[in-house]
Amino acid sequence: MVSASGGPAVVALGGGHGLYASLSALRGVTDRLAAVVTVADDGGSSGRLRRELGVLPPGDLRMALAALCGDDEWGQTWRDVVQHRFRSQGELHDHAVGNLLIVALWELLGGDSGGSGPAPGATVAGLDWVGRLLGAQGRVLPMASVPLDIVAEVRGADPSRPHEVTRVKGQVACAKTPGTVLSVSLVPGDPPACPEALAAVEDADWVVFGPGSWFTSVLPHLQVPELARALVATRARRIVALNLAPQPGETDDFSPQTHLEVLQAHAPDLRVDVVLADRGVVDDPVALEKAVGDLGGRLVLADVAADDGSPRHDPARLAQAFVKIFRD
Repeated sequence: MVSASGGPAVVALGGGHGLYASLSALRGVTDRLAAVVTVADDGGSSGRLRRELGVLPPGDLRMALAALCGDDEWGQTWRDVVQHRFRSQGELHDHAVGNLLIVALWELLGGDSGGSGPAPGATVAGLDWVGRLLGAQGRVLPMASVPLDIVAEVRGADPSRPHEVTRVKGQVACAKTPGTVLSVSLVPGDPPACPEALAAVEDADWVVFGPGSWFTSVLPHLQVPELARALVATRARRIVALNLAPQPGETDDFSPQTHLEVLQAHAPDLRVDVVLADRGVVDDPVALEKAVGDLGGRLVLADVAADDGSPRHDPARLAQAFVKIFRD
């Protein structure tokens, strides 16, 4: 891993395992790193806390914080603690320790709001406190100040009507729906963006989109109007890091260039400087080059996949690819 001393100011967008991969690489590249995280999860531990307490779903925020933990004993121990899930026959089953820790800090800092979520300012302050406890090498911010729901337009959600387009609501439902996802939007449609996230994008040297679940982790950032305007207007250069494989239930049969075409359809004013793809998964480099050119960028092919054959990015290889892109 390269040294994190100094480096450009980088903002990474996404959620879940994809953002975990990019942050695991980027924390070795720069010490000026911020994650802007989706807040639309409605399943599992996050969904239960969201419904019961009215808070932002903490799971993707927790995973981003875990990714930023250091490689020393302190960092790795706290990473394992916040990622630990209880196993029981009772109410605590499948709750992640980190989710409970984050929500507890929100309540302590913002007061008990009776199920309406923490007071303004408490959300980011709570995440900063958890980051300090974990020794996180960067900052984690929500993309919006209120919980969101994803609504997808899906063709063929009912297998008996393969050409019919229906609306599917909820991140879990969108991720698991049969059929082809055509587009996504958010409810509410004009949510307040997190002010600290807007400031991070404005001050960034580089903004990184992906990898991650395209419709439920990457594209939702471009559906928050304030954040979308900031991403278009920022002086930062923009990188799209493509996935290593289609996401089952979301992007089945998508080629690398299809991901870019969908990105352009959701954010026609967004220009991209660099698209990073693993050379082993690009079957049609000419078509991908064209799609990258349509976004105003250049294509960088590199070996960034793990050696075990799984569709996972290798953090050290991804870090080296980022370093080369930043320097070039």
